[in-house]
Amino acid sequence: MGAAIEIAVAFLPIVLFLLFMKLFDSFKLITARLTLAALCAGALAAILAVTANQLLFNWTGLDTAAFSRFVSPVSEELLKILLIIWLVHANRLGFLVDAAIAGFAVGAGFAIVENIYYMSVLVDAGLATWLVRGFGTAVMHGGATAIAAIISKDLADRKVLPPFLVYLPGLGAAILIHALFNMFLLPPLTAALMVFILLPPVLYLVFRRSEQNTREWLGSGLDSDTEMLRLLLAGNISETRIGQYLKSIQEKFSPDVVGDMICYLRVYLELSIKAKGLLIMKENGFDLPDDPEIESQFTEMGFLEKNIGRTGMLAIQPLLKISNTDLWQLHMLQQE
Repeated sequence: MGAAIEIAVAFLPIVLFLLFMKLFDSFKLITARLTLAALCAGALAAILAVTANQLLFNWTGLDTAAFSRFVSPVSEELLKILLIIWLVHANRLGFLVDAAIAGFAVGAGFAIVENIYYMSVLVDAGLATWLVRGFGTAVMHGGATAIAAIISKDLADRKVLPPFLVYLPGLGAAILIHALFNMFLLPPLTAALMVFILLPPVLYLVFRRSEQNTREWLGSGLDSDTEMLRLLLAGNISETRIGQYLKSIQEKFSPDVVGDMICYLRVYLELSIKAKGLLIMKENGFDLPDDPEIESQFTEMGFLEKNIGRTGMLAIQPLLKISNTDLWQLHMLQQE
């Protein structure tokens, strides 16, 4: 019975925390497959961290306390953020809440494997140890990576830093949180309790901000996409700002390429409207039926993009006004 309680307090908090995050996500855009992938990535990071930390421990010659405060937070957070870097770079995360859930799942996978490892070596540890590890260390791992993911996603969306620097602030924040926790500035149980109490309000504020931004993006984006598509289909494009812009660049491109640009804009806008409609339906608990045209539209976009060429695609970017969120919505449609 005692062993069962220790296992419960070591693993249940982090698992329940992740489940509640997914439950309170109104749009539920992080799929079960991506959540599982994030958990596995975190587990792999924990396995690699065991070897990496052992090598670094022997190389630095630090004592255990100093190593846990100044070295292991760096090595472990570096390994944990790798999946987040790929997800943000590949535009697989639409909003801040998605980044928070993916980051927390990575940290959860790391914490689960780490607690399994410690249970195998600390066979005589008491309930207090697993209370600290379950409610404190494990949740800290999830929270630190979630915060790193939120900061990275936010900076990537706002484009305030060069791409290769976008992830450094989030990584630095995660390392700092991890290091401060390992410094034992407070009694272990008190520190664990503070982590478990303070993290939910922080994530709640992120969820609220993300949902507000999502609804604003849906409202303004759907209106502008619909209006632009209406103008394209009306046949009097020359009288619109789209036509005026295309006239300004037509000397640089052949008539065939300009025609392909117009077709590309049409297909892109149709897919953008479908994606936003799908998001609205998901929020209200509905699933749209399969659309057989989506695959052919993506094929057409690829063909047109090839014909237009890199220079031509750069030329029509002002019309598309593509953001990271817009790129994400196209990936979301491809996965449906």
